[in-house]
Amino acid sequence: MTQQKTCLDPVILNLWHPLGAVDEVASCIVVETELLDERVSFAVSEEGKVFVWRSRAGLRPGDRLDPLAVDDLLPARSAYGYVWTSLGAPSDDIFPIPEYAETDRRKLNAATFGVNVSAPRAIENFLDMGHFPYVHTDILGVEPHTEVKEYDVEISVDRDEILATRCRFYQPMASSASDSGAEVEYIYRVPHPYCSVLYKSSPLDETRMDVIAVFMQPLGEERVRAHMMLCVLDNTNADKAIKRFQQTIFGQDKPILENQFPKRLPLDPRAETPIRADKSAIAYRRWLSQKGLTYGVIPVAN
Repeated sequence: MTQQKTCLDPVILNLWHPLGAVDEVASCIVVETELLDERVSFAVSEEGKVFVWRSRAGLRPGDRLDPLAVDDLLPARSAYGYVWTSLGAPSDDIFPIPEYAETDRRKLNAATFGVNVSAPRAIENFLDMGHFPYVHTDILGVEPHTEVKEYDVEISVDRDEILATRCRFYQPMASSASDSGAEVEYIYRVPHPYCSVLYKSSPLDETRMDVIAVFMQPLGEERVRAHMMLCVLDNTNADKAIKRFQQTIFGQDKPILENQFPKRLPLDPRAETPIRADKSAIAYRRWLSQKGLTYGVIPVAN
């Protein structure tokens, strides 16, 4: 029996969404998860090809199978270390992260966190530098260094993304490779309504930047799985140490996110009072409104 779709937002239905880290699932084993209020399953073949389908009787989580024998498949891609799928008619390609192809970078899934909040709320929090000294004290910020300096934000029509540049913030410990405090340069990209890519100064190479991305898997309108992708320059620390640093950061954000009210993001600019430091958030909400997105947000009333 075909499951009835509960997400009616065509913008979201036709996008690619992440389901899980490829390296963290055994070959040819069924994994079940949730996407847009529907149960979906996936598997990775021994050759690394990914397969996704709507969950069905007879293919239970943990079962071993030949993925090539599964019919009625959903669109599927392997990108940036994750399985991606769509419940609609997606574009051919997922947004580009060219640095992922650079062979000297460490590429890891730092963690996947379940969070009871909407995907847009979580993305907006990722864009917010103002909370660094108060939520990530002595790591990403510290008093009295609390000022969010002037930065630039653009909504690119050609690339269909938001770009925030000239973002600078003093950080006592910017990454697992840091050994002292420094003013760190940030660049934020939002190339997908539920995904954001952060570029930040590398303590090891001043000519290049570390890449940290958050890919939100919308389980429902007010529940997500946040996949944290790292693509960093670090030839010293073990994978466990690099992951632990990012897990600490997101662990501090999780209770803040889950206490947001409302859990869905209001798009009406009058709903919440912005300040100068919220330029990225203002642009993000405007961009979602321009797209006509309704899932996970509170749209502007007509």
